This record gives sequence, structure tokens and C-alpha cells, in this order.
Amino acid sequence: MAKYIGPVCRLCRRENTKLFLKGPRCFSEKCAVSRREYPPGQHGTRRARGRSANNYGSQLREKQKARRIYGILERQFRTYFQRASRMRGVTGENLLQLLERRLDNVAYRMGCALSRAQARQLVRHGHFLVNGRRVDIPSYLVRPGDVVRLIPESREIANVQLAWNLAESSRQAHWLIRSQEDFSARFDRLPTVEEINIPVKENLIIELYSR
Repeated sequence: MAKYIGPVCRLCRRENTKLFLKGPRCFSEKCAVSRREYPPGQHGTRRARGRSANNYGSQLREKQKARRIYGILERQFRTYFQRASRMRGVTGENLLQLLERRLDNVAYRMGCALSRAQARQLVRHGHFLVNGRRVDIPSYLVRPGDVVRLIPESREIANVQLAWNLAESSRQAHWLIRSQEDFSARFDRLPTVEEINIPVKENLIIELYSR
């Protein structure tokens, strides 16, 4: 499967928003968005001065932000939209809930990784059990009631311990019930749009794909 392997700080600068793709670095003075508040590239400063906000451009930027936050390429993201549009309820909310149900995102939200990219790598290497069964597919959709658990052999990894300790104060996912004893979390319910709390206007994404 294709994946983006370029510098992720360029993605944040292109969206002029912190997408929190590098974990703690995004909260520090080294954050590229804070240091250079203009798009990347040779003509970045000129584009920043002449930037215009038309309807299509605004819709495209919101879609790109959502894709980049969750680390998904265009084809897969469109598949999520098509699935969300067939579900009952509000399409925008359905879309965000599907993205939040991805196993790599759940691993990040429960506090086992400093970023979604790091969580995706842990999932691919088989570090997680879902209801007692090993799952190594990052796009696996967790359901309400499922229990996601980090295997015992992985609980001594330095980055995992750091992320787990930071999660209590910096990453509140009220739809996940964490267990400190065994590095696990139960997916209690689907989150609301307000609880997901990412810098994306999902209604503009729906307008873009509905053209």
C-alpha cells in the first residue's frame, strides 16, 4: 500500500494548523508551524500574502487536514465517506466516528503511542490484542464493547511508557475506559463530534464530496 514518507511538518505548514503529527514536538518551541507561519516551498511567503479563500479551496483544505491527521490517502478516505453517507444519521459525524474507530487511532487515543504514525507502526508489528485476538491491521474498525490491549512484551518500550503516562493529562478520550493495570482500554461508545475535538469542519468535507 502506498503511504506518505515525506516530512510531516510540511503538511502542518501547508494547512497552517498544528495537526499534531509528531507528538510532543508539536507542543514545543521547535514546532515548524510556530517558527514559520507560511506554506512550504520556494514561494511560500508569496502564497501566504496572496491566499484567497474561495468555497472549493476551503472545502479542499478541510478534507486534506482530516486525511493528514489520520494518516489516510485519498482513495481510502473517499471509501470512508461513501460508507458514512450510507449510514443512518449525520454523514459528517458518521465519517469522523469511522475514522476514530480505526485501531491505530484507538491505540493512539488510549495512550500507547505519541502519534498516530507511531501507533500505526505498533499495530502493524502485532503489539495489540482486540478481545484477546492479535490484530495487525491499522484500519481495523473497533466496535463499542471491544477491549484493546497492549501485549505484555511491549509494555516496557520507552515511548509506550512515556505516552501512557502523558495520556492522563493531555489526551482525554471520554469514550474509552482505560485500565492502568494491563495497558488496555474498552471502547465504551461512539464519540460525539465535540468530543473528537480536531481542527476540522466536517460539513465542508461533505460539501466537497457532494459536488
